[in-house]
Parts: sequence; C-alpha cells; structure tokens
Amino acid sequence: MVDFVELAVRDVSESGVAIVRECVFRTEIEDLRSALQRETDVDLQTWGANPSYRDHWMVHNLMERDPCFMSALDNDRIHAVLDRVLSPWCILYAYTSSSLPPHGHNYSRRVHVDAQAEVEGYVTNIGVMIALDDFTEENGATRFLRGSHLSLKVPTEAEFLADAAAVYPRAGDAVIFNARTFHLGGVNRTDRPRHAVTFNVCRHWMKQRFDFPRMLSDSQLQSASPRLRRFLGFSSRVPVGLGEYYVAPELRLFVGGQY
Repeated sequence: MVDFVELAVRDVSESGVAIVRECVFRTEIEDLRSALQRETDVDLQTWGANPSYRDHWMVHNLMERDPCFMSALDNDRIHAVLDRVLSPWCILYAYTSSSLPPHGHNYSRRVHVDAQAEVEGYVTNIGVMIALDDFTEENGATRFLRGSHLSLKVPTEAEFLADAAAVYPRAGDAVIFNARTFHLGGVNRTDRPRHAVTFNVCRHWMKQRFDFPRMLSDSQLQSASPRLRRFLGFSSRVPVGLGEYYVAPELRLFVGGQY
C-alpha cells in the first residue's frame, strides 16, 4: 500500500498539486479560524483605507499574530512531504492567509504562480494551503492548471480557463503544490467567509520575504521545536561581521551540511 507521502510526492511531481488529508485536527481548525477572522478584521481596519492596500483579506506573517499560527507551521504530515519534495533543510519564505470574503474575492483572483524563478527541472518553492473550511465551487475553490509547472510556457488566460480544474480540500486538509504551477483564486458567492492559510516554502539558501529570526521575540519562540526554529530560518542566517563568523561550529548562524 502506498502511503500518503509517496502519493503526495508523485502528485506534486507529475501534476504540480496534491491534497494531504486530515493534517489539522478539528479543535485546531476552530482556533485557527477564529484567530484568522479576528486578525483579518484588525488589518481591514488598520489598512483598509490605504489606496495601496491590495491585500484585502490576506494577513501577512501569521506566526507573530497568534500562537496557534506558529503551531500550525510545525505539522508532522506536512513536513514529511516537504522533506521529500523540497529538502529537509527547507525554510519558510512567506506565511499569509488565503481567505475569501463573503460575496467577494482577493488578490489571488488572477492567473499566477507563487515563485518567479524559472529553473527547468528544479523545484525552488513549494506552496502549502491549509483549508479551514471545506472548499466548494460556491465558496471559491482554487483552480490549478495541472502539469503547468513542467513547462516554461506561460499560459494565456483562455488556455488556463479551458484546462484548469478546482481542488476541493476539506477543512483540515493541506493542498501542497509546486509554486510554479499556475493557479487562480475563486470567487466566494456565499454569505460566509472561506478561510485558509498558506505558507510558501523555499530552499535554505534563498532569501525569506521577511527576516523571521529578527522579527520574532523570545516569548513567541519559547515553545518552538528545533525543527520549527530551523524552518523559520534560524539555521540559515548570515553573520554581520567577523565577530559572528569566527565562532565555534555550534554557535554559527548558518549551519553547515545543509543541502
């Protein structure tokens, strides 16, 4: 019997997208959903009147907003797949919400990829979207153009719409995809928000969108596992001078032996 890791690795490699079932428990989902709606409301109130604010219903850097978002990054089932499709040393590039407002959409409503680098035959970034609601056609399920990660050709909107198909994770499932797979956020036509969170994962030698090790406080990290600290980038920092360079191996900011 093929286990979920092998199935996910195969699907991400061949079609560019996989669904890993039951990654998050029901009790965690409710905590995440409640916290996400609260933080969405905060950002809308803070930034909503700013004309340059295009990220409506997209909250950035979730791990610093509530401890439940930090815990969601340290998921055994998700990391089992990331270790295989990317690297055991992969790090977090970005962490945002992927929610759709009632009777609306967000910035994802365009044909796009989540990684700009085009390196044929080499995976630079992986996307992980954790559904906090069941995805349906009515609430804006994301559409993917399967196999588009295997080509450097950019599809036209007409080509995308002709061949793309929606994915339907249930609440607690994770959609794991090659970030070079073209996709499109849907339109929520229901009276209820459709919530999800997404993290973009990259190689350890790549730059993160934000300096997470410098951003996060000791209190926010007090319960972080060694794996989570590595995932946040604590093993991939660079020294600011020779004082941080000429130190014992166990004190170095960039851990050797990563691949």
